[in-house]
Amino acid sequence: MNGGTAVDLWAEERVYQAQGYQLICGADEAGAGPLAGAVYAAAVILPDGLMLEGLNDSKKVVPTRREILFTAIQAQAVAWAVAWADETEIDAINILNARMLAMDRAIQKLVPAPDFALIDGNRNRGISIPNATIVHGDAKSANIAAASILAKVSRDKYMEEMAKRYPNYEFERHKGYPTKRHYELLRKYGPCPIHRKTFLKKL
Repeated sequence: MNGGTAVDLWAEERVYQAQGYQLICGADEAGAGPLAGAVYAAAVILPDGLMLEGLNDSKKVVPTRREILFTAIQAQAVAWAVAWADETEIDAINILNARMLAMDRAIQKLVPAPDFALIDGNRNRGISIPNATIVHGDAKSANIAAASILAKVSRDKYMEEMAKRYPNYEFERHKGYPTKRHYELLRKYGPCPIHRKTFLKKL
């Protein structure tokens, strides 16, 4: 049981453990949709079978629980890493490639190095180690769910810092996502240095 559900968050890992892989990480990203800021990614290797209360897709976890899980994952993981691709890279190579780049950067930072990666979603272009994609993996795999928490909380903290640097845009409220208020502020002030130019076609 996990967080009151019957989903076995270790079933996906066991499939690949049975194929001989020993250090399996999960990787996920946060911030593909915003108009501003970097896309963040995380990679995590949890101790085999570890169950953390409330662990799930970060979008389904309330912020206070995400903060608790963020600390618990960092404390208990065999290895964890956070990486990103910034707005300049997103504009240069597109958001899909930037998402993959950020995830691979996180995977490459893990010590000890994993021998297999579970990737959230259905794309794995540019992932540099053996891997499998899992659609909605952040609700099916403990390691991907943990990565989703680290990526989401890390990106939110980054956008709160950007809000101090660029206070006109209220990034602390919408985290750069395309809300009505964000568009109003963009039209009033124009883009700032961390806005993704390729995302601003509606202006």
